[in-house]
Amino acid sequence: MKPRFNRPNHARRAFTIIEVIVIVVILGVLAALIAPRLLGRIGQSRQAVARANAESLATQMKLFIADHYMPDSGASIEILFVKPANIESDKWHPYVDNLDALKDPWGNLFALRIPGEVNVDFDIVSYGADGQLGGEGEAADIVNGRK
Repeated sequence: MKPRFNRPNHARRAFTIIEVIVIVVILGVLAALIAPRLLGRIGQSRQAVARANAESLATQMKLFIADHYMPDSGASIEILFVKPANIESDKWHPYVDNLDALKDPWGNLFALRIPGEVNVDFDIVSYGADGQLGGEGEAADIVNGRK
């Protein structure tokens, strides 16, 4: 009995180097065409999440105001989680589950702006991907109440 690898009728089952190079080039071209579109969608989805979170925090802020008072100008958004010194302990409960609920999709704390520039009483603001005032695209500011 002859060994299998010596049979002349045995077909090779491996790719040639040319076939591998062609496949790698095709995958590279597809990745170059598709990746920028996907990355743009990720930025848009983060903005949509930030907008929804700002609206949710605005609702919680309205509940805080109804229960206690309108905070002074310069108050932090953390007022929704950390008990202010001038509120009695028996009348206090957090308005969000944790501090992470006060962060935008880029990991920055939302800002509380009193009085509001877009809304009458207050604004909940995310400064976008760059964390700076102003900007365009993914770095654009997001304010509750602004579409």
